[in-house]
Amino acid sequence: MKKTTAFLLLAALCLSLAGCAGAPNDSSTTPTPTPPQTSSLEPLEIPLAAQDHFLIGMSQCNLGEPWRVAMNDQIAAAAAKYPEFEVVFSDAAQDNSKQVSDVENFITQQVDLLIISPNEAAPLTAVVKKAFDAGIPVIVLDRRVEGDAFTSFIGGDNKQIGKKAGEWVAKTFPNGCNIVEIKGLEGATPQQERHDGFLDGLGGSSTHPIVFSQSCDWLRDKAITVMEAALQAEDKIDVVYGHNDPAAIGAYIAAKNAGRETEIQFIGIDGLPTPDGGIREVLNGTLSVTYVYPTGGEEAIESAYRLLVGEETLDKEVILETIEITAENAQEMLTKFGG
Repeated sequence: MKKTTAFLLLAALCLSLAGCAGAPNDSSTTPTPTPPQTSSLEPLEIPLAAQDHFLIGMSQCNLGEPWRVAMNDQIAAAAAKYPEFEVVFSDAAQDNSKQVSDVENFITQQVDLLIISPNEAAPLTAVVKKAFDAGIPVIVLDRRVEGDAFTSFIGGDNKQIGKKAGEWVAKTFPNGCNIVEIKGLEGATPQQERHDGFLDGLGGSSTHPIVFSQSCDWLRDKAITVMEAALQAEDKIDVVYGHNDPAAIGAYIAAKNAGRETEIQFIGIDGLPTPDGGIREVLNGTLSVTYVYPTGGEEAIESAYRLLVGEETLDKEVILETIEITAENAQEMLTKFGG
């Protein structure tokens, strides 16, 4: 039946072209009329929720820290669940001007959403506001900018984490101790918050002095150098408070090289379950304690999906919880986080 119909349609077309459109049709079979077709030139109105592609720019302040590599990995893994999403990453390599340029480039590309983890607050505030004022939703991740010209902030409570670390020191050394503080990056909000929280946790005790304090820019190799200087300056060091795990691990390496690692306890922050992460370093005895600092990568993508596809309004601030990791729960937490 399909072949007969096709033949008759072809015959009718030929007769029409030959000027025989008015000739009678002797066939008892009437061809099936072709349904009307929509013109391919007709514009289609697609609502935002039906948009099938969204370009997301992710401006990372640096990839020198394992924690930030983990953040990017978690963003990529979360975005892979959504075929509508394409994420383009940039690495500022701890250079404020480079990160400003990266964000400017994303604005020029007219990304549908910007995720940024600022290197420092003040230098990145203006360009984040520029993106936001241009109508680009902005999710600020981990480190804050000044003002409120952004869509949503997602990050841990750095002051609370620092306070927990200070309370751990006060409890572990009730009779007092000498503390070395190896800080993160000057100008970055987590550094100041982790320092202020730590002092709160110590409770203003004069028996728990910070005898040496210096920044290592969150990097392990720089922390080794900082700790070498601390070891030369101070004969008695009881505890090192590292603002992240690489800082604490770098300090441990320097102390071990000097033969003094057994007289010092080391505190870190990040608590990654990776082979070189803080949880394993607690398990092997390098660190006495670390604090899980969630990257917020997955939460950022889930927020982006709710905003772009679900057309939901996001909370202005999302604070992620921490967990204290000690020898007692390290193996349990490693299993929980898939390490």
